[in-house]
Amino acid sequence: MTLPEIRPIDPHWIESAQRRQLELTKPPGSLGRLEEIANRCAAIRESFELTAIHPRIVVFAADHGVCVEGVSAYPQAVTAQMVLNFLSGGAAINAFARAGGIELKVVDVGVASPLPVSEELIGRRVANGTRNICEEPAMTEAQMTQAIETGIELAHTAANDGCDLLGFGEMGIGNTTSAGAIAAALTGEPIEAVVGTGAGADDACMARKRSAIRRAQALHAASLTTPLGVLRCVGGLEIAAMCGFCLGAASRRLPVLTDGFIATAAAAIAVCLAPSASGYLFASHRSAEPGHAYFLAILNQQPLLDLGMRLGEGTGAALAMKLMQAAVAAFTGMATFASAGVSNK
Repeated sequence: MTLPEIRPIDPHWIESAQRRQLELTKPPGSLGRLEEIANRCAAIRESFELTAIHPRIVVFAADHGVCVEGVSAYPQAVTAQMVLNFLSGGAAINAFARAGGIELKVVDVGVASPLPVSEELIGRRVANGTRNICEEPAMTEAQMTQAIETGIELAHTAANDGCDLLGFGEMGIGNTTSAGAIAAALTGEPIEAVVGTGAGADDACMARKRSAIRRAQALHAASLTTPLGVLRCVGGLEIAAMCGFCLGAASRRLPVLTDGFIATAAAAIAVCLAPSASGYLFASHRSAEPGHAYFLAILNQQPLLDLGMRLGEGTGAALAMKLMQAAVAAFTGMATFASAGVSNK
């Protein structure tokens, strides 16, 4: 039922917000893209009484069977180790969230290794990682659906909890391989154009990564003709969950920030499934991964930041949330020329 609930952004609300901007005590357009952000947020919420004071980032973690092909510079065990690092507050996303006053949630949607029970961890494990895409589809239809529904559920939970600004990120060793395979399948671009080094891959690792994607393309060619076929065959459980999160946020009319290459792969699939969802998405930053630009084109988005980042975890979303909050604060908190007694031009 989620897809029919996603309505296009009403352009009349954008136009009304633009007229409101002209009343505020500043030269027209002087806040640049911050005005564009606020205008779209007003259209998303269909209100000028905007808030962005309850931000939340959800990080989805899962493992990838394709790791057996030697596609990552790090062992698969790092996924679970980093989840524990998130839970103890020691990762970059924890530091960014603390600095920004952002609520952080961590979700196990498919980590291969056992994790201790923790009140801080949302347990939604669909499977102990995906299967090797070079030999079989990453997920069954049922697993993919369950992961998507998990993302939708957590977006709806955030809405019910009163969150007014959302972001998402991921953790999963090997997931740049899946994201690269998704990019190649959705765009038709050569593998060499869309696949980067990920978490520090050297030349030999890059060759293995490209070889794995090429073999997966050949094996699943008949299924790579639809967005869900791409997701099921070469995606990841965390990517499916993030796709659902985008759809769930859009269905509840909440602005949601994408993160880097892997997160934007999920957003691209969401937009392929529901084109109207693009109006609710904001691209937080431009990843250093070469394939990211192709996903941004599918989203029809210009990133808010360009800092050469390639970490994931939702770190780009955390940084861009402060820009989003500033844009909303200016829109709602500035005086008008009339109320301040300031002469307009």
